[in-house]
Parts: sequence; structure tokens; C-alpha cells
Amino acid sequence: MRTRIVLCICITLLLMASVASATTVWNPVANGIFPPATGDWGDAANWTNGLPDAVEKAVFNVPGAAECVVTDAQSTRYFVLGDGDDGGVVRVQNGGILSQTEPHWAGVGYDSTAHMIVETGGVVNFSEHMWIGLKAGSVGTLDINGGTVNVAQMIGLGWEGTGGIGYVNVNDGLLALSNIHGDGASSIKGVSVLDIGLGSVTLPGDSTSVIGVYVAAGKITGFGGIGTLDVVFADGVTTVTAVHPLKPFPTNDSLVSPGDVELSWTLLDPCVPGEPVPVDVYFTDNYDALQQFTDPAAIRVVNKQNVTSVVVQTQPKTRYYWAVDTYIGDPNDPVFGPIFSFVADNLPPTVDAGADVVTWLADDGPRTGNLDATVTDDEAYTVQWTVVSEPNEGMAVLSDASAEDTAVTLSASGEYVLKLEANDGEYTGSDTVTINVYNDSCEAAKSLPDFEPLPGDINEDCIVNIMDIVILIEHWLQDNSLTEEWFKVD
Repeated sequence: MRTRIVLCICITLLLMASVASATTVWNPVANGIFPPATGDWGDAANWTNGLPDAVEKAVFNVPGAAECVVTDAQSTRYFVLGDGDDGGVVRVQNGGILSQTEPHWAGVGYDSTAHMIVETGGVVNFSEHMWIGLKAGSVGTLDINGGTVNVAQMIGLGWEGTGGIGYVNVNDGLLALSNIHGDGASSIKGVSVLDIGLGSVTLPGDSTSVIGVYVAAGKITGFGGIGTLDVVFADGVTTVTAVHPLKPFPTNDSLVSPGDVELSWTLLDPCVPGEPVPVDVYFTDNYDALQQFTDPAAIRVVNKQNVTSVVVQTQPKTRYYWAVDTYIGDPNDPVFGPIFSFVADNLPPTVDAGADVVTWLADDGPRTGNLDATVTDDEAYTVQWTVVSEPNEGMAVLSDASAEDTAVTLSASGEYVLKLEANDGEYTGSDTVTINVYNDSCEAAKSLPDFEPLPGDINEDCIVNIMDIVILIEHWLQDNSLTEEWFKVD
């Protein structure tokens, strides 16, 4: 099976090489000065054969060429970074969308060095295979720093027998894959690594065992190998995320109430067992101040203390960034932690409409029951019940739709879905409860997943009584077993 896959890929590459297609090379020159400042993908003057389009191949192979930046929607038939020489850097920024117009492979580091960066708000759509570090001597790097990369077919880091190296770092954001070979070697080869930081990787279907093989082989890591990976299959998708050993709280990208917020973390193990682990903690609402680290003293809230928490002040509607650097050995050489973030804001109400209900109509028809809901919020709130669905209009009547705990009267058998919304003046939370109404208590009992008929309940009315005995007597000693040894069934 593995040989067949490799053969198909090789044939595909040969066929592509034989197809006559126009090529345009990234080679920006500004004011006669080379290399120029950062260039715009959308400027046709930055390309040797005009702007890439649906029939062209975009190639990056000019040593020292300016970084290529994508800030709006751009597309090309297929593109290769590092084809014959240094591929430089392609950066997809916020609002930038880089897509292929039809299924063709894409390469980052085809036979040399190349680097693609997808920042927050940027999107890249690979329409077929994505190769990172393909041929001998190539080193391809894909950094996802808050953006999204979608791969329609297989991912490939490195290439068998060539020594190509591929690195994919999901520092933040999403890498959405469609396929990864399950032997732990075919898709990520040699020293190539797919590392997950604060972002996530998804695969369709239950790919937990496949991912487990790559994790065991050290091909998929978390936070450069010091983190642990969570692999979860739910709703038809396998999601892989990483947990940093600092185990920060608030968790990354979470929402917290403004005001006093306690930052907490788990200390890393010291190089010498039993030794204290001092930390530096940095906190700011300016990402660049922490990322660039030009004035660390201005944003430092803990200075070489052996502590596991600190309280900081936050304002509403603000995103904050923080990092914990630990001294596990050399007191002058900290281990830099990742930049975590959270948003301080009014929390939306948390709503629990209560457990689903099974009931039956009363002897006189309608059934009335109480709804037991729970709402929690850090602000005053109002609530509203509504009927989402019912067997027929008007069959569900709420006694007080604006009360958290109210009564409802149900007039017909069938399924009812009621929704409770809570609003604190700014945000709304909601939840639903499903009520299944049956004609009688026996029907209701039979609907439960753990229902077991009573031995002796011949007429299946949920009661063992004289009626069952009458039926038993009526059929006493009757025999309806076969009398012919060779019975032909028409």
C-alpha cells in the first residue's frame, strides 16, 4: 500500500512537470534598490510575468528577494517556494486569503529554504497536497501564528530518501487537514516535525489512533516537546491540541470577569531536585510590548520570585497578554514561556434549562409540570421562556414565561422543546429542555432506554395481574411447535 501511494505521487509530479503552464516569479525591485522593502503579492510589478492567475504557477526562487505579503484575496494555479534557490518568506496577514484555483500540489521549500507565515486573520487554502521541505537540501517552514491553513488532501513534511526537512509550527490558529498516513512515517519523515502550541490541528473522522502513532514516534509534538497532547474525537472530527506544562489559568483565549484577576501556573521541575524555581511574569494589554520585549521592566509583575500566582488589575472589553519565564537552572538564563492571552469582559449568563423530561397525559387530558432551571451570572439578568417546537400550535402553555422556574401545561402527546434565554443587558445565554409526552405511564416507561419488561407481563401493559393469568389459562398446554421434520417455507 505504501509503495502504491509513493508511485501515485511520483506520477502526479511527472505529469505536472509535463504540462505546459505559464510561470511567474516573485522578483520585486523598488527604485532600483535591491532588495526592496516588503512587497505586496497583489502588485503585478513585483512578478516577472505579471500577477499569478488561474493558469499560472507562482514561484519564489530569487535570493534576497523582499518578503511577500498577502493582505487581501489572491489566488494562483499552484505555487512553489524555494524552486531552484532560496524561497524567501511569504506572509499572509490579517484579511489576506491565499487560495489555489484548482487541485495542484503546493510546496514550501521545494528544493531549498523557504518560509510561510500565516498570521491572525490570514487564511491559506491548499487545494491538494501540501509539501513542506521536499527535495534534498530543502528546509521548509510553515508558521501558523493565529491564522488558518486548510489542506484539501495530504500533508507531507520531508520526502523519503531525499533528506528534505519540513517544520510546521501551529503556534496559534488552526491547521485543518484532510489526510495523514497512518504508519507514523509516510507523512512526516526524517527529522521533520509538526509542533502544536496554542493552536489546534483537525482531521475528519476518528483519527485518534493515527495521531497516536505520530505522537509516539515524536513526529507530532506539543510546545517543542515539553507539552502534552490532547487528541479528541467528537462530532465527526478529531482535534489535536497541546497543554503547556505551566498549565496557565486563565486558560489561553478564555473570557474572565474584569477587575481583579488571579494569574496562576504550575512551576517547571528544577534541574536540581528540591531547588526553588523563581519566575518572571509579564502582563500587558499590548501584544507587541511582550512579543518585541523592548522594555520588559515596564510590563513585569513578578521578578524572580518562587510563586505560582499573582493578582492583576483588568478593565472591561480588553484583551490581555501574559507570559511566565522560569529559572530551572542558571539564574541568568530563564526558560521563556509562550504568550498566553485572555479577554476581560462581562460574562454571558450561564443557562441550564434543566434535565429532559418524560411524562404522560393525566386522566383528564393535559399534564402540568414544573420547569427547574438554573441561571448564573455576574450581573443582574432577566429571563424568557419560549416554545421552540410542539406537536401542534398552542399545545404548550407557560404559566409565567418570564420566571426562571415556572410551570407548563401540555395538552397532547408528542415532543416539546422549550428554550430559556437569560439576558444581562449586554449578552444572552440560552439552553433548551425537551419534554416527551406519552398517552399513558406504560408508554412513557417503555420509552426509557433501560426499560425491561416484567416477566409474566403477557399483554405488555406494564402490570402483572389477573389479565395475564387469564391469557395464560386460555392458552394452557397449547403447542404451536412444528410437527413436520422437514418444513418447507414458501
